[in-house]
Amino acid sequence: MRMVQNKMINIKKNTGDSKEIYLAGGCFWGTEKYLSGLEGVVTTEVGYANGRTENPSYEDVCYKNTGHAETVKVEYDANVLPLKDLLILFYEVIDPISVNRQGNDVGTQYRTGIYYIDETDLPIIKESLKELKREYPVPLAIEVEPLSNYYPAEEYHQKYLDKNPGGYCHIGEAEFANAKALQAAKKPYQVKSKEELKTTLTPLQYEVTQNSATEAPFQNEYYNNFKEGIYVDITTGEPLFVSTDKFESGCGWPSFSKPINPDLVQELKDSTLGMQRIEVRSKTGDAHLGHVFPDGPSELGGLRYCINSASLQFIPKDEMAAKGYGYLLPLVEKK
Repeated sequence: MRMVQNKMINIKKNTGDSKEIYLAGGCFWGTEKYLSGLEGVVTTEVGYANGRTENPSYEDVCYKNTGHAETVKVEYDANVLPLKDLLILFYEVIDPISVNRQGNDVGTQYRTGIYYIDETDLPIIKESLKELKREYPVPLAIEVEPLSNYYPAEEYHQKYLDKNPGGYCHIGEAEFANAKALQAAKKPYQVKSKEELKTTLTPLQYEVTQNSATEAPFQNEYYNNFKEGIYVDITTGEPLFVSTDKFESGCGWPSFSKPINPDLVQELKDSTLGMQRIEVRSKTGDAHLGHVFPDGPSELGGLRYCINSASLQFIPKDEMAAKGYGYLLPLVEKK
């Protein structure tokens, strides 16, 4: 159901799989750049939403208290990127408890907001905010309203960071890559049968990934590898760890402070060998990777993901783009 009627703004009724949502996340230059790069987003446009005056200019919004929020109009394919997932990715680059401020930008025009044109979107929005609220001890500052008005911003604001590479952006390069990684977590990597794996893996790789064996310490491929790149599941090719999170632990196996995304792995209680441990397995391939221990460097989060080299394949930085992992390069280069 259409929520607004305004001949002066470009609002269309959601039809079929193509939908619109209007997201305010601080300075719209960076928010637009971030959202436009998501798989499933069809088009983006920046503008001014839910204010008190008609046809505001950028100067009006900044200095004349018009009440508008800098907003990104997002047209997306709900089959590729459902609204729930789009909002999760949006939350990754905003401070949801900051009032009228994002990054260094302060003012009511920089408030966070979700403005909808379809009533059926509201339950999805409310449920996503309910989940987000669990992460914070104070109220969220995200405004949720039907879209009452929207005016496209001046042409020089459209695709600003594409026109001005290196221009001001309150969103860092790591966040752009993290969004790609989150979406990659949903990518349908092919899971091979055990019979197929027997023909593609070495005997050691098969025993480790399929039968939870452990390779010898200090006698494996990656324990002392500190080249730049990523580590993928040997059984599926799904990216799991990045070199910038790898550290020397002295244990004789590759050690990481965290996976690229926690959604990529599963952690299970392991009582074998008379010990109580937490096993780490790849979620998609269900391959045994190793174990996680609470004895990692405190400055890196305090965890040590102790992973078998035999469960991994290393993709060097200079081969990542050619092998389809170019979207993760900012993670490799973040330090």
